[in-house]
Amino acid sequence: MESNQTKLESPVAPETPTSVDFPGKKIRKRNKPSLSCEACTVKKTKCDRGRPHCLACLKRRSSCQYSQLADLIEESHRALGIESPRKKPKQQQAGTADPATIHISQDGSRPAERIQSRSSTGSSPILLSNMPFSHPTASNLFKAEHPFSNYWTLAGGLAEVVGVLPSKDQSDILIAKYFDVVDPIYPMIDQAMFRQDYEQVWSMPPSERKHTDGSLIALIFVMLAMGTQFVPLPSPDQKEQTAEFYVSASHQALRMSSYLSRPSLRSIETMVLITYFLMNDNHSSDAYCFAGILIRQAYALGLNRDPSLVVPNAYPPEMQQRRKLWQAVFLQDTFFTIILKLPPTATHTDVRLEDLDERDQDPSKNDGANDISYIRSFWTLCNICQSNLCTPRSLSLPISSTAEARTRLVTDFDRIYSSFPLPYRTFNEAAVCDLARRSKRLARQTLFLNSNYYHCLMLVYADENEEMTLDLEGTLNSAHEAVNSFFLLHTLFEDEARVWFHFQHRAFSEALVLAELIKSKPKGFSSMDPLYMRAKNDLLRMIGILQLSSETDVVSRTRVGVLSN
Repeated sequence: MESNQTKLESPVAPETPTSVDFPGKKIRKRNKPSLSCEACTVKKTKCDRGRPHCLACLKRRSSCQYSQLADLIEESHRALGIESPRKKPKQQQAGTADPATIHISQDGSRPAERIQSRSSTGSSPILLSNMPFSHPTASNLFKAEHPFSNYWTLAGGLAEVVGVLPSKDQSDILIAKYFDVVDPIYPMIDQAMFRQDYEQVWSMPPSERKHTDGSLIALIFVMLAMGTQFVPLPSPDQKEQTAEFYVSASHQALRMSSYLSRPSLRSIETMVLITYFLMNDNHSSDAYCFAGILIRQAYALGLNRDPSLVVPNAYPPEMQQRRKLWQAVFLQDTFFTIILKLPPTATHTDVRLEDLDERDQDPSKNDGANDISYIRSFWTLCNICQSNLCTPRSLSLPISSTAEARTRLVTDFDRIYSSFPLPYRTFNEAAVCDLARRSKRLARQTLFLNSNYYHCLMLVYADENEEMTLDLEGTLNSAHEAVNSFFLLHTLFEDEARVWFHFQHRAFSEALVLAELIKSKPKGFSSMDPLYMRAKNDLLRMIGILQLSSETDVVSRTRVGVLSN
């Protein structure tokens, strides 16, 4: 114990007296551990305690190192969701710039230094380890714990996994729920082809099912898991345990199919759904880790390449399936990185949007709104987000360096929105409710598409730096439209709204932006302003929705506290 304590001793401040000595006055030793970096401690300069480099060391262009105790305290604060104390650096005078600070932009210019922004990255509270946003005890993906609990024996093989399939009746209910709720949002599975393979599995004698393709069994189990998340069960714990058991079986079947060395379309489909399952199960860290494996497998299978070049002899349905599956990977990566503010990885592709075949869709029905037009709409939105939002936010750079650049980017967003089919952009409560009566599938797609679009537009308007303040009206309007899509989802599909983690997470972050603006009251934003009153109503409504589940859900309870404060 003594040796360990010796190792964790932190450097103390020098005991040299000040320039004026007072005789007879005892000089006290510093007994408080220093949380500043070693260079700032020695030089006696203010340290903002930033990781991995503090601002002072960046300006000095010197190495920045912290004591073991300082790092230990920082890690413990981060694990507990406690904000570590930070020292604010002195503000520079207006019109001056520090020549030692180098800023990078995509065009090679040096934009203004980025200050703390409502769409900033460096000082954002939306971190993987922060309790209000993710599970406080996220587990290690590769241990025999959640999310892939080890129920399986060494010699059980695929037969052991197939043996825990539920009854055919129960399985049919869960698969139907999947196609009813999940497939409209992520239409990547060929339903007719899957149904054929699914029925074939059930037509086999139980003793022969162990010879089925392991990736098909894995796909069935993860669809059962996601279906379970959306069915009403008497006990929430029972639902959670059943769903996690099914996803564990899915992962075990993937392992039995050697998915890491033999990727296939089915294994990629399974991995996409497992990632969404982990997000819904409130384990964003695990989902992000597993999504990293998924991206590598998608690249290894050549999904990012034009199918006519990679598999020129394939039948048209297979080429179509490859394009749809790449879009699902691309969509997941783009908006996952926006939520977590991390670098995008699905960035290299020559798959063309116009090659998506919609011959099996009726363009005259629903004003052109169908699965293919929905995929195309999201595809164009992903493209502009990856290049203009994901990359700069992951590097703590401004989204727009000037007001003119922001105006151009907003114009690009408006042009993309205008290209959506009419039902997807007729976004008001009456229209969406009417659409839900005619087609729940289209209503779900409209809500998800608008939620993502307006959330990204809010980030553009809320971006600010020393050369540019946020656009208050644009931020409030886009945040209102974004959070209103969650309110409509909660009104029309309440049970589903409680399950879709990333939809709820976006709505919370939008409410958080509104709360910050209401609290700070920027210039020109009065309590009698209709925008102010609408923002306050949106915030109170979000708190009310979260309070419905706050008694049983620690994340909802913490979010209520964050928004209320």
